[in-house]
Amino acid sequence: MATYECAYCGMAVNASCAKCDQSLENDHLTLDDGSVVQISICNSCEGKIKSPQCCGEDMSCSL
Repeated sequence: MATYECAYCGMAVNASCAKCDQSLENDHLTLDDGSVVQISICNSCEGKIKSPQCCGEDMSCSL
């Protein structure tokens, strides 16, 4: 399962898709203006969300 952890305070969350119960995977989305946003994706149903944040920063992901 994907675990997102805050580099500042150590808070951690596990992330899975509520629709199909698959682990979310860390990915990136390039916006039209060229900026890159960290996202979490479900490879089963192709859903995606903005990755969790803590202490004002994106949490990093490990499997």
